[in-house]
Amino acid sequence: MDTVTTTKNQILSAYEFRHATKEFDSHKKISDSDFDFILETGRLSPSSFGFEPWRFVVVQSNAMREKLLPYSWGAKKQLPTASHFVLILSRLPKDMLASSDYIKGVMENVQQLPAEVAQGKAKVYDAFLKSDFGLEENERAMFEWGCRQTYIALGNMMTAAAQIGIDSCPIEGFNKNKIEQILSEEGIMDAEHFGISCMVAFGYRLNELRGKTRRPADQVIEWV
Repeated sequence: MDTVTTTKNQILSAYEFRHATKEFDSHKKISDSDFDFILETGRLSPSSFGFEPWRFVVVQSNAMREKLLPYSWGAKKQLPTASHFVLILSRLPKDMLASSDYIKGVMENVQQLPAEVAQGKAKVYDAFLKSDFGLEENERAMFEWGCRQTYIALGNMMTAAAQIGIDSCPIEGFNKNKIEQILSEEGIMDAEHFGISCMVAFGYRLNELRGKTRRPADQVIEWV
C-alpha cells in the first residue's frame, strides 16, 4: 500500500473514530503538547478574506466551569468531565466592517499588504458585505457570518484531535446572553468586540460509542 493510500485511510479512520462524546473520563488528561497541536490547527484555519474573526478561550478553572454549567444545558456532562473545554468567540459586526480598525490592522500588521493593495481589498470586501452577501444592514446576520467561519476552525480542531486519538464534542446548547454576561463580568470576554459562537469539549471517552451513522453518499452528493 502506497503512502498516499495509507494517509487517506488514516484520515478516514479518524472521521470514523470521531463522535460527539457526551461524557469523558475525568481521570485522563490531554498532554500540553497534544492540546497545543489541536489549538494550532484552529489558529491556522482559513477564514473569509483571511480576517480571522475568532478567539479561543480555554476554560480549565473548575470554578469557571461551575459558573457556566447552569446556562450550558448541552454540556451538563462535558463541562465537569472534559480534559479541556473551549469557548469559541466571534468578532462583533462593528469589528468586521471594512472601515474598522480591526480589519485595517489585520491587513496592515498581519497580512502586511502594501497600502494600495489593502485599499483595493477593502473596497472589494466592502462591496461583498453590502451587495454580494447583503450582510452589513443586518447585525445578527453579520455576527452569524463570523460564527460560520469559527466553525471551520472548530471542525479542523475536532478532526485533528481525532487523528491523534482524542475525543471531542461541539456544543450549541447554551443560553447565549447568560454565558456572555458571565464572561464579560469575569473579564474574560470584551463584550464590545466579541460574542460567543459555540463551545467544544476535548478529552477521552468514558464509554465505548456506537458506530458512525450517516446517510449514504448518493443521498448527499450530486454531480452536475
